[in-house]
Amino acid sequence: MTDTTAETTLVSDIPNPPAQSPVGNVAWWKRLPEASMADVAPGSILWSEMMPGGTHWSWRIQRGRALRFVAMDSDVNLSMVLYAAHDKLERYNMPDSLKAQHTAHYSTGHVLMSDMGRAMASITHDTLGWHDPLGLLLDNNRMLARYGEKRYQTFRNGMYRSGKDGLLTEIGKHGLSARDLVIGVNWFSKVSVDEQGGFVYHPGHSQPGHWFELRCDMDVVVAVSSAPHPLDTRTAYSPGRIGIVARHVGVAAPDDVCRRFRPENARALHNTDMFHA
Repeated sequence: MTDTTAETTLVSDIPNPPAQSPVGNVAWWKRLPEASMADVAPGSILWSEMMPGGTHWSWRIQRGRALRFVAMDSDVNLSMVLYAAHDKLERYNMPDSLKAQHTAHYSTGHVLMSDMGRAMASITHDTLGWHDPLGLLLDNNRMLARYGEKRYQTFRNGMYRSGKDGLLTEIGKHGLSARDLVIGVNWFSKVSVDEQGGFVYHPGHSQPGHWFELRCDMDVVVAVSSAPHPLDTRTAYSPGRIGIVARHVGVAAPDDVCRRFRPENARALHNTDMFHA
């Protein structure tokens, strides 16, 4: 199925930041919902950005910095993979992270662990209570079957992008390839498991103004896609916008909520602290 119309709702009117202002200028990040930034000291902000739906990006983030992600629309999804900046052979490990923390979802206190047993990033704040860590990712075949096709040649920035293609594009910028695409996290989405063992997607889970903050416990390469969750029940390709704020928060303190959440988390953070000692 191919949509041949020239109109699209995905062409964004999000402006570029003012060239004459620093990346952390107040007016730029104050576009986010006031409640989502109420606890943030302006002096801690390094930069902010507005990510349109269906796009992708990546950053190298230093230890002691945090990324705050804010839902600007309903039912947003943010697929993420992480790699250690010092050696990208060390990367986020979903099975170890879930097994160590005895969980099938992420929220405040949980830690994203590497395959070396180190804490890569920690969820220090969360207003949803459930994020999907089970690793499903929208690929081109599923996207075509559900939404049809809109190619760049015709629709430019209104093209349809899959989460898998977006993440492959981003990790490629850091010298990685398809063999390096690990199982990631789908932030803002909720997927549970029914009595028959099948995945159940919960529409309406995230609403505008929901947010969470991810502290980087080591220097990491973070790649994200805002394409829809593969189990999204909507029949139209309508991924939402996500606000992003990077800020300085420092490393995990002795009484840190994630360090105290489980003994396994304390060990993972200890391993990372030893690496950086």
